[in-house]
Amino acid sequence: MAGLTNQLSIENLYNIHRDKLKLEWVAGQQGGKHSIIRDDEVTTTESLHSLSLVGHLNLIHPHQVQIIGKIEIQFLEGLRNISMQDSITQLFNSKPVCIIVADGCEAPTLLKRKSDEYNTPLFSSPKSGNKLANVLHYFLTNLFADMLTLHGVYMEVTAIGVLITGPSGIGKSELALELISRGHRLIADDAPLFSKIGPEIINGTCPKTLQDFLEVRGLGIINVRELFGDSAIKKNKYLKLIVQLQPMDADELLSLDRLEGSYHTRSILDIDVPQITLPVAPGRNLAIMMECAARNHALRVSGYNASEVFARRQKRLMESGKE
Repeated sequence: MAGLTNQLSIENLYNIHRDKLKLEWVAGQQGGKHSIIRDDEVTTTESLHSLSLVGHLNLIHPHQVQIIGKIEIQFLEGLRNISMQDSITQLFNSKPVCIIVADGCEAPTLLKRKSDEYNTPLFSSPKSGNKLANVLHYFLTNLFADMLTLHGVYMEVTAIGVLITGPSGIGKSELALELISRGHRLIADDAPLFSKIGPEIINGTCPKTLQDFLEVRGLGIINVRELFGDSAIKKNKYLKLIVQLQPMDADELLSLDRLEGSYHTRSILDIDVPQITLPVAPGRNLAIMMECAARNHALRVSGYNASEVFARRQKRLMESGKE
């Protein structure tokens, strides 16, 4: 389940962020074709690149994008000439993909000369080093994230990212439409895109071709933004809960755990996501059930489990009755 891309050229990185980060290409223009590589594609046997994508100057554990701010410049300029030359040579021997001088500092002459010598792009920016590191780390992490497309309707329900799944024709889109009419927000219909952007974080978005649209049987394709306004659409949300709509007959309903319900976990991009199986049967208001499921999940995450509280209360009552 690889990301959409495993590398990004420095030229593209520069063109994307030139205006936002006020980047100026100072030296090393010949290295524009060099690429930042997805970190798990880099190994010490293949490359000298660090596994880390971007960070402040580090000669021991170098980054692919090395940021040199005011403190680092002061450190380098405070060294004796021979020590400064050794440090900068060590920097380039680690083969960074590019170097950015931050905080509006002037790039040392030696740094410019070495950038041209090694064909390593050197940029400068008036932005702070922390700002550059945060923006580029967020951008690259999302760019190289593992991605997966799942079938279902992805929504924000009571501020929680909920994926509604189930067999075709079960009523996912009709349920989504009712939830939207109740003030909840649509993220993606049919093929939401999920990306792993952290050890325990899955971000859900909508492919550009599907944005704002919802297919409802009998109505066809509707534009949710045009019908309900901008507030009915959410650009993205972290996935916190999966609700599986499942048709059940009377015997199957009786087999459900009446205390705990149907709580399981489902592995998405190697992360366990809570999943609830919600029976679809005549007379059940699925929109209210969905709202309740989202609110109840939030309570469980905060440490409150209604079934456990109920069981303890019954135990206390039985013990008091025996006394």
